[in-house]
Amino acid sequence: MAPFSLGQRLLYASALTSAWPKAYSTNQSVIKYLVNSVDALPPHKRERRKQDRPGELLEAALDLFVEKGYAATRVEEVAARAGVSKGTLFLYFPSKEDLFKAVVRASLVEPVTQGAAEVASFQGSCSELLEWMMLQWWHRYGATKASGISKLVMSEASNFPELAQFYRVEVIEPGHALVRNALQKGIDQAEFRPVNVELALHSVMSPLIFLVMWKHSMGPCSPSHEQIDPEAFISQHAQLLVRGLALSGPHTSV
Repeated sequence: MAPFSLGQRLLYASALTSAWPKAYSTNQSVIKYLVNSVDALPPHKRERRKQDRPGELLEAALDLFVEKGYAATRVEEVAARAGVSKGTLFLYFPSKEDLFKAVVRASLVEPVTQGAAEVASFQGSCSELLEWMMLQWWHRYGATKASGISKLVMSEASNFPELAQFYRVEVIEPGHALVRNALQKGIDQAEFRPVNVELALHSVMSPLIFLVMWKHSMGPCSPSHEQIDPEAFISQHAQLLVRGLALSGPHTSV
C-alpha cells in the first residue's frame, strides 16, 4: 500500500479532529500523532502485495483442478476464486498448462525433493526405511487435498499426453527412484532377498495409489464401518511387504 501524501494525511487528521472537543482541535501533538498513525493502518485485503498472488492463484487452481478435473477447469474460474482478473493470472502463468505444471511442482515435486534428502540421511534398517517412506508419502501428499491430482492424472492422461509425460518425468520417476534405491540397498546389504526391483517397487506404490483413489472416489460415499484407516493400512502392508522381502535363508531371484 503506497504511503498517504502529506495533503491526504492532513485531510484525514482534520476529519478526525473535527469530531473531537474544540479544545483539542488545534493541539499540534494530537494532529501529529494522527497524521503519523495513518501509515500504520493495515492494508485493505484487496491491496495485496504482488508477491502473494502466485501462491493464491496456485491455491485456487489446486482447489478447482481437484474439484472439477483439468479439462473442466477454466482459467476464468481460477482467477475469480483468487480474486484477480484473468489478465492478472496470465501475467504469472501464460496458459492453463503452465498453471497446472506450477501446481504439480509446488504440491508434488517439492515434497519429493525434500524427502530425498531425508531418505539419504535416514538412520535405521531398510525395512524401517521402507515403512517410514510409505507413511511419509501419506502424511505429505496422500492426506492433503493435492492427492486429488493423482486421480486427475489417471482419469485424463490419455486426453492430455503432454501433461501425462510431464507428470511421469517430474513426479513418477523421481518417486520410483527413491523406492528403487531403498529396495536395492536392502538387497545389497543382505537384508532383502534378491527380487526383481522393478516389480517390487510397484508392490510398494500400488497400495498408496489405491488409498488416494479411494479417498477421492468411493471413500466419501462409504459407510463408517467400511472406512479405511490410512496409517494402519500402510503399516500393515509395509510389514507384510518386508516380511516377504526378508532374507531368512537361501533364495533364488524372483
